[in-house]
Amino acid sequence: MKIIEDIREMRRYAKEARAKGAAVALVPTMGYLHAGHAELLRVARESADLVVLSIFVNPMQFGPKEDYQTYPRDINGDMKLAAQTGVDAVFVPYAADMYHHGFQTFVNVEELTKVLCGEVRPGHFRGVTTVVLKLFNIVGPAKAVFGKKDYQQYLVVRRMVEDLNLDVEIIGVETMREPDGLAMSSRNSYLDPAERLAARCIPRAMDEVNAAFFDGTRASASLIDIVKKIIENEPLAVVEYISVCDTETLADLEYVEDSARLLLAVKVGKARLIDNCLLEKKGWSASLDSL
Repeated sequence: MKIIEDIREMRRYAKEARAKGAAVALVPTMGYLHAGHAELLRVARESADLVVLSIFVNPMQFGPKEDYQTYPRDINGDMKLAAQTGVDAVFVPYAADMYHHGFQTFVNVEELTKVLCGEVRPGHFRGVTTVVLKLFNIVGPAKAVFGKKDYQQYLVVRRMVEDLNLDVEIIGVETMREPDGLAMSSRNSYLDPAERLAARCIPRAMDEVNAAFFDGTRASASLIDIVKKIIENEPLAVVEYISVCDTETLADLEYVEDSARLLLAVKVGKARLIDNCLLEKKGWSASLDSL
């Protein structure tokens, strides 16, 4: 496994691989890898000849009062997991190289970023799309793999690729979950034992709303109310948003005909947890019987 810090070296390494006919897959991350990331890397390994993992805590997607400085980092653990999953190269650039002095060029996807996380985290998605485009330009992947836990991010990146005619296939991977149903996330490390127990209200609420949808509840207000009551019954959990949206545009739906995405953000302690589920007639389950 090759570890690359220099942008020019990364570009040269990937260019040489492509010249030999290798299809390159990129898995962009901010590190502190877990089993969810391992699944993204597994999908990448099955999809391409050469897998590049990028690890970069991107300052441009954090607000001034957010957790950039305290975001969990474990480069040694990351390298161990990367090696175990068969990564060919790990790209670990420096922030000063990614954003040189005087940097002033950004990429912005307009409509998809006005709602949900984009509304409560101004500038966040501008930072995401800018760094993702930079990584695409450096690595030149044929495919890039993203987790659907960050469903809005997945749609935003996919829209950027389509709108800018980028020759990259975006592969979305369904959310990986802990045994208790909580979506795998680096920020789960912020939770103390009591908060971790409290956070289980999120997959429990999604189980309940899916059961209601399967039984015929279609009004979004009723579906949201089911989720809201369960989460608000947990004293340590604070709802930031709950929305039932169109699966492609993220437009709020008043009534669900066949399918929709329920997206939410909940604060538990200092952790901001996002999650989502697909509402569809065939049903869904996030959790185990232990919930």
